[in-house]
Amino acid sequence: MTALTTVLPDDTTPSTDAQPVGLARSIRNVFVRELRPMLRDPFSLVFSLMQPLVFLAFFGPLLGGMTGLPLAEAFQWFVPGIIVMITLFGTTMTGSNLLFEIQSGAHERMLVAPVSRPALLVGRACKEMVPLVIQALVITGVAAIFGFRPSIPGMAMGLVLLAVFGLGVGALSYALAIASKERDWMFWTVQQALLFPLMILSGMLLPLDVGPRWMQILSQFNPLTYLVEAQRALVNGQLTDPAVWQGGLASVVLAAIGLTIGVRAVRHSI
Repeated sequence: MTALTTVLPDDTTPSTDAQPVGLARSIRNVFVRELRPMLRDPFSLVFSLMQPLVFLAFFGPLLGGMTGLPLAEAFQWFVPGIIVMITLFGTTMTGSNLLFEIQSGAHERMLVAPVSRPALLVGRACKEMVPLVIQALVITGVAAIFGFRPSIPGMAMGLVLLAVFGLGVGALSYALAIASKERDWMFWTVQQALLFPLMILSGMLLPLDVGPRWMQILSQFNPLTYLVEAQRALVNGQLTDPAVWQGGLASVVLAAIGLTIGVRAVRHSI
């Protein structure tokens, strides 16, 4: 959804006089470099909003009709799931940018630049939070027209959880791109094979309470389930609900696993 094709700027060409810089500065440099294509071509951000808006337009009324809830109440349940869906689609697609750079040779040039390899991954993942926040605000604004009323503190806390979660998923996506550098079909096969089962088994779009028992059991092993429930609690102002800390824990664990695997993959990418 937020896949952006990036081109290595001339100022990142390795120099014999180049000296390593600190991790924080390296992350900032990578973050700015990755953000430039989106600023130059904001239409890609507008295009990425089409899918969640279509889901909002069709699934929201459908859910209201199934449950008998007014549209505004249906959105209080549905919109947090849509925002999580934006995060999931956006961050799982980020590895495709790296895959393109690996195949074009741009990634090799970055590896010899005076930038730490973990910064290459963290800076890219942090950049993905920018379109996420913009998209979440747009979706919230559109839903508000139809009566959606989120808790502002809860929504701010929810975006923090999504950022942590997105950092982990983005890192795993980059690791997959590096593992698939000579077989790009493998990246898309694995990405698609995992994306939709995780989404459906999280109860993101439809409640799993009415689903078969085996789906309810599988959903308990899906970290996305806890993030979705946390977002719903936060958006509805239930800041002390147990679902919040459970979603936070799931996000932190996933981020730790993703960064560990991702950093290791980047360090051994060449």
